[in-house]
Amino acid sequence: MTATAAAAPLIDQLNLDTVSTRDLDRRAMAHDASHYLLIPQGVATPRNADDVGQLLRRSRELNLPATFRSGGTSLSGQALSDSLLINTRQHFRGIEVLDGGARVRVQPGATIRSVNARLAAFGRKLGPDPASEIACTVGGVIANNSSGMACGMEFNTYRTLESMVLVLPSGTVIDTADADADARLRELEPELHEGLLRLRRRVAGNAESVRTITSLFSMKNTMGYGVNSFLDYERAVDILMHLMIGSEGTLGFVAEAVFRTVEVKPAVATGLLVFNTLAAATAALPELVASGLATIELMDAAALKVAQLAADAPAAIRSLPVEGHTALLVEHQGADAAELTGKRHNSQPLFASLDLASPFALTTDPKDRAALWHVRKGLYTTVAGARPSGTNALLEDIVVPVPALADTCGELTRLFAEHRYEDSVIFGHAKDGNVHFMLNERFDDPAQLLRYQAFTDDMVDLVLGAGGSLKAEHGTGRIMAPFVRRQYGDELYEVMQEIKGLIDPANLLNPGVLLAEEPLSYVQNLKVAPTVEEEVDRCVECGYCEPVCPSKDITLTPRQRIVLRREMAAAELRGDDALAARLRKDYEYDGVQTCAADGMCVTACPVLINTGDLVRRLRKENANAVAEAGWSAAADHWGAVTSGGGVALTVAKAMPAPLAKAATAVGRALLGAETVPAYDAVLPGGGSRRRPRRDPDSVAVFFPACIGTMFGPADTPGGAEGGAGGPAKGSAQAFLELCERAGVGLTVPDDIGSLCCGTPWKSKGFAQGYAAMSAKVLDGLYEASGQGRLPVVCDAASCTEGLETMKRLAAEGGERYAGLRFVDSVEFVHQHVLGQLTVTAPVGSMALHPTCSSTQLGTNGALMDIARAVTGDVFVPLNWGCCAFAGDRGLLHPELTDSATDKQAREINEREFDAYASTNRTCELGMSKATGHSYRHLLEILEEATRPEG
Repeated sequence: MTATAAAAPLIDQLNLDTVSTRDLDRRAMAHDASHYLLIPQGVATPRNADDVGQLLRRSRELNLPATFRSGGTSLSGQALSDSLLINTRQHFRGIEVLDGGARVRVQPGATIRSVNARLAAFGRKLGPDPASEIACTVGGVIANNSSGMACGMEFNTYRTLESMVLVLPSGTVIDTADADADARLRELEPELHEGLLRLRRRVAGNAESVRTITSLFSMKNTMGYGVNSFLDYERAVDILMHLMIGSEGTLGFVAEAVFRTVEVKPAVATGLLVFNTLAAATAALPELVASGLATIELMDAAALKVAQLAADAPAAIRSLPVEGHTALLVEHQGADAAELTGKRHNSQPLFASLDLASPFALTTDPKDRAALWHVRKGLYTTVAGARPSGTNALLEDIVVPVPALADTCGELTRLFAEHRYEDSVIFGHAKDGNVHFMLNERFDDPAQLLRYQAFTDDMVDLVLGAGGSLKAEHGTGRIMAPFVRRQYGDELYEVMQEIKGLIDPANLLNPGVLLAEEPLSYVQNLKVAPTVEEEVDRCVECGYCEPVCPSKDITLTPRQRIVLRREMAAAELRGDDALAARLRKDYEYDGVQTCAADGMCVTACPVLINTGDLVRRLRKENANAVAEAGWSAAADHWGAVTSGGGVALTVAKAMPAPLAKAATAVGRALLGAETVPAYDAVLPGGGSRRRPRRDPDSVAVFFPACIGTMFGPADTPGGAEGGAGGPAKGSAQAFLELCERAGVGLTVPDDIGSLCCGTPWKSKGFAQGYAAMSAKVLDGLYEASGQGRLPVVCDAASCTEGLETMKRLAAEGGERYAGLRFVDSVEFVHQHVLGQLTVTAPVGSMALHPTCSSTQLGTNGALMDIARAVTGDVFVPLNWGCCAFAGDRGLLHPELTDSATDKQAREINEREFDAYASTNRTCELGMSKATGHSYRHLLEILEEATRPEG
């Protein structure tokens, strides 16, 4: 019987409400960033450490293997299981800043970015700085002893973790910060305590072991267990804590950890050194490292050729006839401008002495620095995004002594050619001798699988022959587990086996990871990527999108929506129609109905996927014919529809809220929750009709959003000038008065009442109505703007984004509307109006909610500037995210918005503010419902704050 078959009945015996065996849940969690795939028999989502302890106890009683999984950004297969998978991301995100930021207590589900955001106010950050910091979690960072681009070995997890609360497979809980922690370990786990001390004596007393450990751990090294703990520490509890670091979930669960933080160096200067050869670049490394550079990132010739394809490639790269060139991206960091200036001055003679292929200069300009880093970080995007459909992108890492780096990189390049790996690039952390390389591989082709095995054998020979380690940062996982013995030798490998036997004698925690006796286990359970919809087919399953997704805590994330499409395709290919049908059925709600289609995922995706495009396609393919016809008719009579909707809301507002709610509840019961919105007391009465306007001196065309007709403005807070708690003017009227106050002329199109940005049709998948509205809107704005001479300004960020999308899609059929320019009202006021205004009634404090659309439009900077113009106290919650109201999505599925806003609302309500602002009427409604405070458009508040005195 296979492990999978044995686990299935045992899962049912767990009898815990935290465990799901639904096909959709199991297969959604089966995928991580690695090229392995195991389908768990059950997924547990514990709520607290007690739940974890209960799971481990039941796991031991049932002899049921279990694996911990958090961010799922691991690249080596260490976060997968075909038995019980324990999700520690969702309910373990606690962060507590200690000692003024000098230390921080964190739970395993908190992302590195979220921890650093809390520490930023204190000028501190975590030491480990992995490139996946947007999505990787503390649990994974500890489990893999993560480092990164700047931290090197000095500030990695092993060096900066102060204490942890760990749960052993036996259920024993130890807080290593306790003064009696070692005595407690001896009392509760006497065999383990004595066994660790015995192994310490064995390792320390073996000269060859000491030599091997000293050599391998003088570099970044995440192969096998951290046996350097036996040389670095004397107490059993300290050895145990440091063995847990880098153990990849095979020894226990870290429920909480305390890190010593490091100082943020805000003064930064970046530059690109381009050498004629790889040898010249690596020869310069010793002096460059000695100069105090914080980062030295290497890019080989193949990487530079890829970088040249980017539209924003710096001139130093774009104009280079790349042959054997190599670039080093270097950066100085300082606590202040004076320290940075000193570092730049001291290193200038060194830079001047280098024989470079192009001129070099350090820059502090944020845009120029961002462009340089885009070159480095864009390599993965370009290569992975352009890989052939059906292949997997493998990102590997190795480390060798720095003097061996040039020869190793040269040999790697030769191996790429020998094994016919095209478009493979080498890049990485040159000052550490740590480089990454990329391969595109298809594992459903036996010939290519043999090629991969042959390449791996040659690569292992190369790295170990150079005195290096087969894993520097990404963890041993499944991919290098069979090679641990070869890297360390029999003696230290046996020590590692004893470590595992002492702590997890039943081998129940993450079996098959880190240590493996089967030499070909690394080519088992490989992931095959069947072709799916073109909008998402290039997904590399990295999970970067997950933290920004508003539905992550209620149904699925973008990665999960994509991998489930692959699971459905795979089931259909192998003829498992029953599984495919079950997945499709559950996917309708989890994957389609509860997707906000807000596009936030594209802001985090390294290959620029907007999963909302997939969901809109699916909605379009499954659109109800009757609803399609109704929305098509609405497109032809939109003025009447919006006015009628506004009247209906006014009527509903006048009646008791329970009665209005009951009426929509009946409609939802009869026609479905995806068709009839639920009424909520937070909804205002209807707004006012949009009216045309002409000004011969217009500098812009104003496109007031139709949501201002459908939804009226919120009441002003009591005491606001001119408001006294009464009705406000709304964003459109506020924008008009601000422009009039600044002497800025505007035109509003004659047929404005019948126009819409098209988002309601596009988001619901109603293609006919969207096409009709697009034609009407673009033609009307083309004429009103003088064929694009004037910009078109909209007062709702999501509608500005909708107009941009409308123009982009129209461009696929011709260039007629290419000259149209759409500007959000916040950006327009920031550029043309704000400087002409005088603040006469400043606001004491403001809670500000940027939206998903303002983020994608790039207007959040303008939003903050306007907010700061009216108040010295602007608060954006650290837990900020898309509210998921998404037009009417928050009314169709209120549970989606409730989940998306929960954490940020609780953070906002920790104090009171004088004003609550956003940039979109529906987002204002969503945040009003979540917080219990009335959100208004920022321009309404600006208008009130700048009214002339007297």
